[in-house]
Amino acid sequence: MSIRGQQDATSGGSEFNAIAFLIQQMIGRVSTSTLVEVRAVTNAGGVAAVGTVDILPLVNQVDGDGNATPHSVIHGVPYFRLQGGANAIILDPQVGDIGIAIFADHDISSVAANKAQANPGSWRRFSMADALYVGGLLNGVPGQYVQFSSAGIELHSPTRITLDAPDIVMQAPTIEMNADTSITATTPIFTINGDAVINGGISQGSGGSGGTVSLIGPASVTNDLTAQGKSVHNHTHNVPSVQGGSSTLPTTAPT
Repeated sequence: MSIRGQQDATSGGSEFNAIAFLIQQMIGRVSTSTLVEVRAVTNAGGVAAVGTVDILPLVNQVDGDGNATPHSVIHGVPYFRLQGGANAIILDPQVGDIGIAIFADHDISSVAANKAQANPGSWRRFSMADALYVGGLLNGVPGQYVQFSSAGIELHSPTRITLDAPDIVMQAPTIEMNADTSITATTPIFTINGDAVINGGISQGSGGSGGTVSLIGPASVTNDLTAQGKSVHNHTHNVPSVQGGSSTLPTTAPT
């Protein structure tokens, strides 16, 4: 069995080659960035401060003889969130995500603990212990997303979309709402500033208990109108002075 090291046949061929080999070995100990997989997350999409992840570097270590040694999990790594002040997009990593880990040139543990300027926590340099996680690489097809394209912006969720604010304004030349089952509006006052066209029936009240309807008018009804079970168009009056058939009441009182 042949045993090989990091050196090759030319490593010791000259003083330059020997120095170059030493420099290469030193550079090999510097961690810069690598692909990682998320193994654990402290946050789960709730409204909270940015948390941490546990990550596994995916590119194995290989010795001079070609033997692979997997990395161990790096714990408590801060992850990136798009946030400015109290404004943020909460999109916490999930287990199984693949992203990139970048490694600081000094120990960041004191700054991470205090969230303020501080001296390095130790003399270590370019260490995997000082990792920062940025997600969103080599991942699959999303099921919940905001899509930007030439056709516009699409906001899609397979479960629920909630808008919560003291005031919500929708402004456009045309606004269309499509619901396969129903649309429910719960509010003390529902105001329409403009004409209303209803292509369907109207049911006022629920369970037989309605409320007052007030119309300024004029009101025009094309077909019949029914009040308390009586037709306005076809109902009759039992008045003694009016005969049936074509008889009518006089328009003026007799002299």
